[in-house]
Amino acid sequence: MKGGGRERVTVYLSLGSNLGDRLANLHEAVERLRRLEGVSVERVSAAYESEPVGVTDQPRFLNLAAQISTTLDPLELLDAAKRIEREMGRQPGPRWGPRLIDIDLLLYGDASLQSPRLTLPHPEMMRRAFVLVPLAEIAPELPLPGGGTAAQHARPVQREVERHAVLPV
Repeated sequence: MKGGGRERVTVYLSLGSNLGDRLANLHEAVERLRRLEGVSVERVSAAYESEPVGVTDQPRFLNLAAQISTTLDPLELLDAAKRIEREMGRQPGPRWGPRLIDIDLLLYGDASLQSPRLTLPHPEMMRRAFVLVPLAEIAPELPLPGGGTAAQHARPVQREVERHAVLPV
């Protein structure tokens, strides 16, 4: 059994959508995370709207942060997240292009990992308001890579995103 008998680890995720009913996509992805064996969804931020990064000629994104606890190892969790994306209809496309759903692993406990498939902590998280602001909502005192808390890093960039909606419980 995958993840069986392992100690639970606190993990932070970023979820985003800019195609279709963005809020419903985020809600469905969170519900699918809840149903994963070895995963408990502990906290979910409100959804925040932001301009796209990289490829700017596309619809605005809704993003949220989720705190989960899991017995899955990082690559098992990555595989589960990618499976949810595929099952929800995400199609391969250009990097930073439009997407129905995107699930990124930000922090996995205090683990540091660099592999061809996964880098932890997420290498871009400190430069993204759409990650920092929702993360600060659910874990303001969370220490982030390089020092400082989520709240301290979110404060100067909070105007780059707009609080959009709270997901139904």
